[in-house]
Amino acid sequence: MAEATADTKTRALQDEKINVKFKLAVLWASFMFLYIYVDYFALYMPGKIEDIQTGIVFEFNITQVFLLVALVSVSIPALMIFISVALPAKVNRWVNIIIAMLYVPYSLFNLAGETWMHMMYGATVEVVLLALVLWFAWKWPRTTESGTLSSTPQSPATTLTE
Repeated sequence: MAEATADTKTRALQDEKINVKFKLAVLWASFMFLYIYVDYFALYMPGKIEDIQTGIVFEFNITQVFLLVALVSVSIPALMIFISVALPAKVNRWVNIIIAMLYVPYSLFNLAGETWMHMMYGATVEVVLLALVLWFAWKWPRTTESGTLSSTPQSPATTLTE
């Protein structure tokens, strides 16, 4: 009994290597939660609900086109959760890079004239998550002609890659 306890204390925890597709899907899911909650918490800001009731969001009139554009802007990252798992590697890599690159300035645009700390924090974390999407997609592991994985340089985010 004492041997089993000592053996258990000295064994390292097993840490599985995580597939890049899964990492990307989880990053997009994290981005989506934050993206939605930043907008949700914005409703608590003084005057926001009154503006919405008068038909204004930020500087834009609430119209069918505005609501369609807003839904498209949310549906793209939501679909990226599935796309990151479903697409073949070569296409997947480029779709992730392009969409993440488009959403970085979009996330920063939402800060235009913003002084509320939760909005700045949310945009900062969104950009960090998108930067990680870009990093993992850019550094997508490659295989050699024999089908084995080739070595790739280690990154500052090494702990996230294992």
